[in-house]
This record gives sequence, C-alpha cells and structure tokens, in this order.
Amino acid sequence: MDLLSYQRTVFGFHGCDRRVAEDVLSGKRKLTASLNTYDWLGMGVYFWEHGPRRALEWATQQSKRKGSKIKHPAVLGAVIQLGNCFDLLDIQFTESLSDSAHDLERALALQGASLPENQTVGLHDFDWLKRERDCFVINQSIPAIEANTHSQFHTVRGVFQEGEPAFKGAGIKLKSHIQIAVRDPKAIIGYFRPEGT
Repeated sequence: MDLLSYQRTVFGFHGCDRRVAEDVLSGKRKLTASLNTYDWLGMGVYFWEHGPRRALEWATQQSKRKGSKIKHPAVLGAVIQLGNCFDLLDIQFTESLSDSAHDLERALALQGASLPENQTVGLHDFDWLKRERDCFVINQSIPAIEANTHSQFHTVRGVFQEGEPAFKGAGIKLKSHIQIAVRDPKAIIGYFRPEGT
C-alpha cells in the first residue's frame, strides 16, 4: 500500500468541560486519547472537523448523564495537521480496512472467537453508537499496516451519517459529521478558544 500523505490542515473541535478547555489553553494539561472499546475511529483524541456546534451539543448531552465529568460544557478548538491520515473517505483505506477485517475474522475463528459486534444504545439508536467492531478492527489493523509500510498514522478520519432525517424522506441526517481521531499528539499544531464559546 502506497500511503498518501495528507499534508492538509483542518480545524477540529473537542467537546469537554470548561476547566479542561481552560487548562489545555493555559498549558496546564494535555488532552489524552480515548481508549473506549466503542470509539468509532479507534483510539485517539476526538474532534469534530469544522463542527463547533456539534462539539458543544455533545458536551451538553454528556453533562446531563449521571456521573459525567462534564459539569460546564465547553468547546476547545484545535488546528490539526492530518499528516499520514487513515482517511475513511478514501477507498485506499476502506479497502485495506475491509481486507484487514477479513483476516482478523479468520484468525479469530481459528481461536474459537469472533469479532465484537457494533451495538445500539436504547430504542431510538439507529446509528449503532457503540462501535465495538469498528473500534476493534481499526485498532488491530492500523498497527499491522504501519508495520508493513514502515510508517505511522497521525490521524484517522471518517464521515458519519447520524441522527434523524433532516426532513421527511431525506437521506440527509441532522447530526452528520466528519470526525477525526488524533493518534499522534504532534498532529495538533495548537489550540484556540472558538468565538462565542
């Protein structure tokens, strides 16, 4: 696989607690990678590409959950250099991911195991919010591809159709977005406070 270098800079937005945003902006803290087994793009620090309102909506929703670490929803902006990006909007990467998934499935079957399943959360989840299969395949595939190509992926990028239809009969969803998981913190050039937040 010949890797394409995505020397492209984008703006990303991270939903979080106000204290986290202020601490990162002042240099007191660094964002840490999410390691949940259900993260849509595998491990990494998550950003909505050019989506500050969606980031704030997510943080607000999280703040209402019992035991949430988010008490005062906020948004942290970041300038991200995609670098070597495992871009799931490019068939080069979706095809390699498909091949990796088949290889993983066969290897697990030999051990009497299977790939985890993506799962819904509640009755009205049509988006399969717990992406355990996707997360597992991405987290297993990327290190193998990196080893074969002698390179490192800095970011993972994917598009997600999410939410209710935008209008009756629409294929367009209300919460569709592009998400970025930053695997290498050096891909984050700097942080900023988005206007109006």
